[in-house]
Amino acid sequence: MAEPFWMIWWVWLAGALVLAILEVLLPGFVFLGFAIGAAITGLWLLIPVFPVSLPVLLLIFAALSLIAWLVLRRVFALKHGQVKTFDHDINE
Repeated sequence: MAEPFWMIWWVWLAGALVLAILEVLLPGFVFLGFAIGAAITGLWLLIPVFPVSLPVLLLIFAALSLIAWLVLRRVFALKHGQVKTFDHDINE
C-alpha cells in the first residue's frame, strides 16, 4: 500500500518552496515562517525516525512554523517605538 502524501518528504519541501515564492510576491514575513516550518518538517520526514499520524505531523509543522516566525520577528522587526522614515525620494 502506498503511503499517504503527507508522509512524503518531498511534498513538504515542495510546499515550502511554494510558500517561499509566495513570500517573495507578498512580503511581510507571513509565509516565510510557514515555509521554514514546512522545510524542517520535510527534512524531518527524510530521516525515518518513527511513523507519525497526520495530527501529530501537523502539530510539529505548526510548532516549527511558530518558532520560525517568532525568530524572524525578533531578528528583522523594528525596535519598540522606532518608526521607519524616508528622507528622500529615490526618483530625484
